[in-house]
Amino acid sequence: MANTNNGQANSSGREPRCVALVGPFGSGKTSLLEAILARTSKVDRQGKVSDGNTIGDGSAEARAHGMSVELNFADVEYLGDRFNFIDCPGSVEFLGEMDSALSGADLAVVVAEDDERKVPALQLILKALEARAIPRVLFLNKIDKSTRRVRDVLNLLQPASSVPLVLRQIPIWEDGQATGFIDLALERAHVYHEREPSTEIDMSDDDRAREHEARFTMLEHLADHDDDLMEALLEDIAPDRETVFADLVAEMQDGLICPVFFGSGEHGNGVTRLLKALRHEVPSVDRLKARLLDAAAESAIQVIKTLHTQHGGKVSVARVLSGALADNDSLYVNGTTEAKVSGLFSLFGQQLNKISKASEGDLVGLGRLEDVQTGDVLSLQGSKLPALDTADTRRPVLATAIEAGQRKDEVRLSAALSKLAEEDGSLTVAQNQITAETLLCGQGEMHLRVAQERLSGKYGLDVAVHAPHVPYSETIRGSTTARGRHKKQSGGHGQFGDVVLEISPLPRGEGIQFTDRITGGVVPKQYIASVKEGVLEALGQGPLGFPVVDLSVCLVDGSYHSVDSSDQAFKMAGILAIREGLSDCKPVLLEPIHKVVVACPSDATARINAIVSARRGQLLGFDARPGWSGWDEVQALMPEAEIGDLIVELRSATAGVASYTAEFDHMAELSGKAADQALQRSGKQAA
Repeated sequence: MANTNNGQANSSGREPRCVALVGPFGSGKTSLLEAILARTSKVDRQGKVSDGNTIGDGSAEARAHGMSVELNFADVEYLGDRFNFIDCPGSVEFLGEMDSALSGADLAVVVAEDDERKVPALQLILKALEARAIPRVLFLNKIDKSTRRVRDVLNLLQPASSVPLVLRQIPIWEDGQATGFIDLALERAHVYHEREPSTEIDMSDDDRAREHEARFTMLEHLADHDDDLMEALLEDIAPDRETVFADLVAEMQDGLICPVFFGSGEHGNGVTRLLKALRHEVPSVDRLKARLLDAAAESAIQVIKTLHTQHGGKVSVARVLSGALADNDSLYVNGTTEAKVSGLFSLFGQQLNKISKASEGDLVGLGRLEDVQTGDVLSLQGSKLPALDTADTRRPVLATAIEAGQRKDEVRLSAALSKLAEEDGSLTVAQNQITAETLLCGQGEMHLRVAQERLSGKYGLDVAVHAPHVPYSETIRGSTTARGRHKKQSGGHGQFGDVVLEISPLPRGEGIQFTDRITGGVVPKQYIASVKEGVLEALGQGPLGFPVVDLSVCLVDGSYHSVDSSDQAFKMAGILAIREGLSDCKPVLLEPIHKVVVACPSDATARINAIVSARRGQLLGFDARPGWSGWDEVQALMPEAEIGDLIVELRSATAGVASYTAEFDHMAELSGKAADQALQRSGKQAA
């Protein structure tokens, strides 16, 4: 049972702070949030992900798949300080959700575990934090299941971070199990209790020796950025506790170190120590505001997420960076468009709790701001605010063609797709004009599957999906001269148009060129444009069934009738001439070729090269990925037909972390068996 405080001001008088829980898939972020909620008495009983009774992962899709697929929000109060936690999905397919959340976060708790297979995924997340200068601490979860020394685990994880991972604790071991911890800053020992706060105990002589060694290592890391501390260590002078804490906080907030705590979210171990650290060390919203805003602003509200609720309509989740607002306030969107707040809410799991006002630091839901999008900046003044910190939109790596199961639902489907894309910026909807398909584009199989499940469950839509068609085209190898004569007589004015066209190939990428060499008025000037119109229409579908490109068409001769000739007649003549001539010009199929760049861990590069080659890819080479330790970039030219589900195989070969970008490069001839297969897949027949 959840306890709510309606999101009002905290008793300490300090602004609430916003903490993002991030980390690889399956690392235990939702369990840690549940433990925090239980420890702060926000819930009466700690839930379990496996039982489907957690506050986070409350949506039907998250419950069905046993994983986070969207942001989850929860506000808590601890010792008079208020925090807004944002639990972010860990799967690489849903990291777009994390990107938006980080725009409003004061600090990120990176949840990791003792699993070398997840180090590349951890690096993806740490890189995102480092790129945006977001302070972070690492919580080493599932300490109860680890049998290795924490120091060895840290050595395993360190390559994922560009700054030192600095232990703030060391475990107390008993029969190979971590039964408590020693705080290196406070120099105190504590023993764990199942889902209860730990209690202080006396250190043994062995533990005190271990503590002294580990504390010195921590101080050495701090001394790298503090000359006075370095001098004290060299002179064997023990620094005072205040200096140690000041350095720990300052260097963490400046992104110079990443402090490491540990525990077990499932068992509630290490949660109290983490909360105490957050209470004293999470920077205030002023620091976030100073980083994001180029100039002081009396009010600034950053929209980090858009929700479409089934009964409450559109809700914009926003962080109040400065100022205060109340229900029914008028806001300016990016300093221009005025919008009126219709409902103000605190957020807790799937609940929206009505509140009357919000102040600096609050994370709130704003009702029915129809013209507001994720990433927008809102203010109470009309002055234009600078654009705030947002991550680049993740480029889609997988697409599916989607259509309504019933024709009557086409409008509803279009509206629902628009809402899904508005909620999730890494999900896009595109129209392929060549293939006349609606494409739902996302970050992977699960990402698209969840979107389809929402269309069904949330919007009640029956949809049909299939692999997108490849936009093949065709061209010609030979030249010809063709005549097209359109003659029709059926009483009154007839129809007459007569043209002679020279058709010849052009170099790849030249498109379609239409010219004329008409002399003597054999085709009157006013009809030449109609001939061109007919030519272009006929080239929309060649002998192989695809648009024809890279050819020259020249109108060289023809005839007309003073009474029966018309624009329509000459258009039809142009169509007839093209249809007659193309089949004699040795038509050939063209397929789109893309330049593909695959990013992958270095130990998987050989596997990636094999995958690319097996998909008719032409390897161009590989090199170290700039700024990414232990990663490579593989470059290749690959047919679009082979790219469709490429990401599935790449992720399978790299523990789910590889990605790629693809840009159209050129069209290439396709012949033989590959061409026959392409025609068969497209429902065409070879000429």
